[in-house]
Amino acid sequence: MIKPDAYLAGNSGAIIKMIEEAGFRIVAAKLTKLSGERAGQFYAVHSARPFYNDLCTYMSSGPIVAMILEKDNAVADFRKLIGATNPANAEPGTIRKLFAKSIEANAIHGSDSDENATIEGAFFFSGFEQF
Repeated sequence: MIKPDAYLAGNSGAIIKMIEEAGFRIVAAKLTKLSGERAGQFYAVHSARPFYNDLCTYMSSGPIVAMILEKDNAVADFRKLIGATNPANAEPGTIRKLFAKSIEANAIHGSDSDENATIEGAFFFSGFEQF
């Protein structure tokens, strides 16, 4: 998911280009805006963490681009492409190193497991069928 900071900064096209050039196929995509409630549902796993409310406020602050990507070893390869959560620690050439503003406004979200990718994809694309 391209987060509000990256979308509002006009970086969606450049980020999508990087994703495609890294060999990912976009099988579903949509521009949407999360309500505070929907952001809370998406990040419910973090509900006990001190940053949860700020995260939900931030994620509902502007449009996002939700995507389902396909590639062999997709989760691990995507985690490498996006870089560390803290852009200061991200490798050169990663999406977060190039486009993130802070740990919170870090340009992009990537699933951390195949199981979570399935759950998160269904969150944005109910009834999604791969083609």
